[in-house]
Amino acid sequence: MRLIFFGYQNIGFRSLTALIELASQFGDTIAAVVTHTDDPGENIWFPSVRELAGAHGIPVHEPRDPNAFGFVELLKGLAPDFLISCYYRYMLKQPLLDLPVRGALNLHGSLLPRYRGKCPINWVLVHGETETGLTLHYMEEKPDRGDIVAQQRVPIFPDDTALTLNLKLAAAAEALWNEIYAELRAGTAPRRPQDHSRASYFGGRGPEDGLINWQHSARQIHNLVRAVTKPYPGAFTQVQGKTFFIWAGRALGHDREISPAPQPGGIILDPAHPEHVLVQTGQGLYQITQGQFEGEPALAGEALATRLLGYHGHVLGYIQP
Repeated sequence: MRLIFFGYQNIGFRSLTALIELASQFGDTIAAVVTHTDDPGENIWFPSVRELAGAHGIPVHEPRDPNAFGFVELLKGLAPDFLISCYYRYMLKQPLLDLPVRGALNLHGSLLPRYRGKCPINWVLVHGETETGLTLHYMEEKPDRGDIVAQQRVPIFPDDTALTLNLKLAAAAEALWNEIYAELRAGTAPRRPQDHSRASYFGGRGPEDGLINWQHSARQIHNLVRAVTKPYPGAFTQVQGKTFFIWAGRALGHDREISPAPQPGGIILDPAHPEHVLVQTGQGLYQITQGQFEGEPALAGEALATRLLGYHGHVLGYIQP
């Protein structure tokens, strides 16, 4: 069996790792790996699909347009049985999807049909989900709509971040390939249509989507912070006209309401714990445990409280909604 692999990022790396081992075990061939040229402006925190393929002698391609006629013809000459895509960022059009004899498969980072589209790992955290997973499905030109082959479920814990969840899904990707590969080879793998009436779709996220609305509840703010914390651009607000990033914190809930409560966004000093930085939200208090003014070092504990609150409990100002 001959495979062409499209992939990038951590989940792409772990998928290719599994597929290289499985192809070797079954005597199959990964005829080519297609990946992305790293963007010098992006935080590259994940291992390289390109380097992994090169270390195993697999030809690597990094086309600007994978759907260009010449590149499609090049891949056609490789006579693939399956085309496999794992966190490859470009949409693949029908001429590419028609190349493999046995089908084009995509590994998507959610339990389809929920959370179709981009950035599913971030979105499930923003929305406070308690479970997500991976879906291997046949590709169509419209994204994330094709028949499902296999799924792996992954629990989301209250303090999971986008990074920890990404790592859990990457491990689940290896498990999924190990479970389904032999069935794909034998032609016995399941194939079931998606229930489109249950579908939800979310678009891409940019750094500007990390802006905190302090009218939201402490739990909602906690979910945003953990969804976009490092290695992502971060959740942020304004303090005295300066951009302030919140990298970690926790929702304290109703048991820590202040009476009379300040306006949402008001910074509060806890006299019993002067190292704590609390912020009034639309519902409950949010404790900032790690933060950073733009252009300054990240701070935590007493250093953070001193920087935000000043000395002897003097409040410097309000975090702006």
